[in-house]
Amino acid sequence: MKNINPTKTISWKNLQNHLQEMKKINLYHLFKQDKNRFTNFSINFENKILFDYSKNIINKNTIQYLINLAKETGYIDFINALFYGEKINVTENRSVLHTATRNNNNYLLKNKKIYDDINFILQKIKNISNNIILNKWKGYSNKKIKNIINIGIGGSELGPLMVTEALKSYKNKLNLFFLSNIDSEQLINIIKKIKPEESLFIIVSKTFTTQETITNALSIKKWFIKKIFTKINRNILSKHFIAVTNNINAAINFGIDKKNILPLLSEIGGRFSLWSSVGLSISLSIGFNNFQKLLNGANKMDNHFFYTPINHNIPIIMALISIWYSNFWNTETEAIIPYSNNMCFFPKYLQQLCMESNGKSIDRNGNKIKYQTSPIIWGDIGTNGQHSFFQMLHQGTKLIPCDFIASVNNSNDSFKEHHNKLIANYIAQTKTLAFGNANKYILQKNIYKYCFGNHPSNSIFLKKINPYNLGLLISYYENKIFMQGIILNIFSFDQWGVELGKKVANIILNDFNQNIKKVNKYDSSTNGLINFYKSFY
Repeated sequence: MKNINPTKTISWKNLQNHLQEMKKINLYHLFKQDKNRFTNFSINFENKILFDYSKNIINKNTIQYLINLAKETGYIDFINALFYGEKINVTENRSVLHTATRNNNNYLLKNKKIYDDINFILQKIKNISNNIILNKWKGYSNKKIKNIINIGIGGSELGPLMVTEALKSYKNKLNLFFLSNIDSEQLINIIKKIKPEESLFIIVSKTFTTQETITNALSIKKWFIKKIFTKINRNILSKHFIAVTNNINAAINFGIDKKNILPLLSEIGGRFSLWSSVGLSISLSIGFNNFQKLLNGANKMDNHFFYTPINHNIPIIMALISIWYSNFWNTETEAIIPYSNNMCFFPKYLQQLCMESNGKSIDRNGNKIKYQTSPIIWGDIGTNGQHSFFQMLHQGTKLIPCDFIASVNNSNDSFKEHHNKLIANYIAQTKTLAFGNANKYILQKNIYKYCFGNHPSNSIFLKKINPYNLGLLISYYENKIFMQGIILNIFSFDQWGVELGKKVANIILNDFNQNIKKVNKYDSSTNGLINFYKSFY
């Protein structure tokens, strides 16, 4: 595989020259020149999702130059390496196997044994889910399990939280809680709402050493023992505690029965892990059949990414357009705006997926990067965002590409008028951002009402937000982000910056526990903050 600085390619130089041409053109003229622009710059995927990228400051030449960039950087070799299971996570000497966890019809990995491990985990998720949902799994006092508490942080929380919220209309009778923050307020708020004898706790940590997760898990275990007023033993814990981890021995030492431990493959990164044993809480919330549909949708988009020619390949085209803005138009952020209240955690989920993957400043050759890698991802649900940050989108000084996401069908037809108004706003915002109203208000001589338009956006229209289509959508973004990493010559699957912060936190925590009145071994700010905190002990 090639490790090429993209700025040294012929295509990069062509794009820089092409930019000067495109700066003289706006979206109004692009649509006026091409009456079939929507058809030419949109892809209807299986009539499940429509990707409309026509409202971008691009033409056919732009796309061709970007495609040439992908080819010059050797993108095909990297895609093949991912799906064949080669060790593309070079800094950790690992394969990257999240796509394999949802690959149930076209085994691509060279190491076929991994599929046995994946199928074993899937069967275990299915058995646990069915037993709890059907009330066959009961607590130590023979009461039904009513509450599921997922204890994990980062990808161990964000993926399952986002999916279960997005698919709330598929939710069953179980109450689902997420405990992630080490701030005890979150823990307190949860234990106020549950009874130990009716609760199942899922501890999710690949290493079983994650500080926030293990601290919360130990506190929950202590609370559980105190509350049940009976002699605790491993048999009682086995009815209420499950672990998802790669560190089996640590989970057993915690007190979890081995049969209640779901393996988490080391080759699956946290932010890509909802498809794996980390998805147990998803399966418990919406049922295993719907969890399988989520996997099937993701696998379908994987196949599209793997097999479809580049000029019709949705994740690749979207990745190239993102690079076009961040590296040639010098945009710094991208806004994700889902027009679905249940998709409220989707922008936050994509923050981690994109920024933890591609927030790098060292390339695959070990050199300092002088171009842009990950954009800053942010956003909120529509129409709420229209009454907060949309003013800046329309009339501010920043150029901010946006992804607008909506569903054709609402989960509840009783409020069709609501949905019509929601979708009218969804479409209206992309139109207004693109074309503005400048010509109309110039005639009225009211400069403060000028909206000049020419603000780019993608429109993503799902037929319905269901498990299969949500799987398609998430897989699209995963593959888009991987494709960006390929072209930008970075390793997308490590996160060493996160690891450093954890190490420093442990050092400072040790200072809190020392019987020393004043710390004086760091910089003046760190010393001052530690000493101020300790002064209130």
